[in-house]
Order: sequence, then structure tokens, then C-alpha cells
Amino acid sequence: MSERIRDSVEVALDLDEKSVYSHIAHESAEDMIRIISSIDAERARNRGEVIYYNDDWDDLIRKRIAKGKRHTAFDFYNPALLDIWERKVGEMKKLRTFVRIAYALWGVTFGVTLILTVLYGQPWVLVGLSSIPLLLLVRDVGKNGLDFRYYQLGQFFIDELRGLVEKYALDPRSYGFKVFNYDYFGVSVERGKEGTVAYVLPEEAPGENVK
Repeated sequence: MSERIRDSVEVALDLDEKSVYSHIAHESAEDMIRIISSIDAERARNRGEVIYYNDDWDDLIRKRIAKGKRHTAFDFYNPALLDIWERKVGEMKKLRTFVRIAYALWGVTFGVTLILTVLYGQPWVLVGLSSIPLLLLVRDVGKNGLDFRYYQLGQFFIDELRGLVEKYALDPRSYGFKVFNYDYFGVSVERGKEGTVAYVLPEEAPGENVK
């Protein structure tokens, strides 16, 4: 019995470490392409585009962390990704809250001026209407701020995917991801019948290449 156990231990120690890590890297890369596509889809929706792609990247990350497995890039490859993700998500939530509060305050102000106009017969409502340009400015600031943060997150994960592919000799063509915006660096973008798919390029390659 002890002989069998000893043989098993020896076999385990003789496993090709690179092959084992490549398998984990493969699972990490599959997670990352889902996350990149879903982040970019949200970015496109924020710009007002109609996007049917649906995959909750924020929920996916939280589920991977909750499982506690070393099967994602955040734990296995670059733990700093977790800090980046948490910080950017926090910034986006604050920005959305700011925009909602601004809209709510404008709504209250407009409502008050409308009531005053009805009660006193004076055009107080013009005061509320005159603040519409300010409201539009807040909307644009919020939309542009969210777009920039979505872009940063998408680019971060693209760069990490490239590092993962290169370090563990994975085939980049096996990890194509859907994109809806075409301003990312270090990717080759190809348009086909099933939509637009991007692949990471080697570090020394030039920037985006749309075909």
C-alpha cells in the first residue's frame, strides 16, 4: 500500500509543471475574453448603441473570487488586477450616483418653479428651463467619464491577456473576443459574419489592425 502511495507522489512530482500552468492559464484567458467583451458591450451601451451581447463581467469576477480558486488571472497571474477593478468600479458607481443626484435636484427645482408659476402667475418655470444646459453638461460629463473608465478597464484586461498568452505560449487565435469599439491598442480586429472579433497582438507588433 505504501509502495503505491509513494509511486503516486513520484508521479505527481514528475508532472510537467509548465503544462499544468498552461491549463490554468487557458482557463484564465477564457475568463478574460468574456470580461473584455462584456466591459466593451457596456461601454457601447453607455454611448447609446443598441447591443444584444449580455454577460455580466462584474458578477463573473465576483463569482471567481468567491470560489477561491487559483483559476483566474486575478489570483494566478496578476493580483493587481483586483485592485484596479475595485477602484474603477468604485469610481463608476460614484459617477453614476453624482449624475442621478444632479437629475433629481433638477427635477425638484423644475417642479418647484412650475408650482410657483401656477400659484403666482409669474414665469418662474423659466428659471427651471434655463438650467437645462447645465443638466446636459452633467449628462455629458457622466457619459464621458464612464466611457473613459470602461476603456481603461478594457485595455487593462487586454494587456493582461496578451501577457498571459505570451508567458504560457497560448495561441492568441484561440482567444478571440467580441468588440464594439475599435480604439484599443495591441489588438487585431477582424469583421466577419458573426460580428467583430479581436485578437491580442505580440508586444512588438504595431497597434490596432482592422480588417
